[in-house]
Amino acid sequence: MKARDGILVLAAALLAAVLGLVASVAVSGPGPLLRTDWGQRLLGQWLDAKAPAGVAVIEPGQAMPRLPLPALQGEVDSVPVAGRITLINYWASWCEPCRREMPILDRYARDQGAAGVQVVGIALDEADDARGFLREQPVGFPILVEAAGPADSSARLGNGLGVLPYSVLIGADGRLLRRRFGDFRSLAELQDWVDEAR
Repeated sequence: MKARDGILVLAAALLAAVLGLVASVAVSGPGPLLRTDWGQRLLGQWLDAKAPAGVAVIEPGQAMPRLPLPALQGEVDSVPVAGRITLINYWASWCEPCRREMPILDRYARDQGAAGVQVVGIALDEADDARGFLREQPVGFPILVEAAGPADSSARLGNGLGVLPYSVLIGADGRLLRRRFGDFRSLAELQDWVDEAR
């Protein structure tokens, strides 16, 4: 009987965990779950499977090709930045989570100085719309622009469905270190994400 009691306790605990997860998603949406490393990996695997036909997805650990893109502001005209860890953030002017995240990215970039992580934004947007947003919310890091589409550079970096905001961290050696679906809610959350990749 003791083995049966142990199984019942385990089953009850598993059921409680599942119900707690369902309740959390129902109340808060999938955001808290997707902020976990496990949630990010699961979403990444699912999105990799949704990559548009003919788009070769660069996986973590693989070298990223240089992406020459037109600059809206700043001196960087291609990513990743040679010899520096580069955080690339994909955004659009119409994306509310992108708008909320932009001051956090700007603060992080300013804290990095000339030798730290280089933040580069890529607006998947019309250039005029991106410029309009940047007049409202100026940032001190370089911004490039690219037409959104099924084969844009974010798709090649694992964002097959065009989730925004979307961030990737590229090592100083040019290899993809991490991917992040969704916005950073605080400077500490962003710093932790970068630190975990080092």
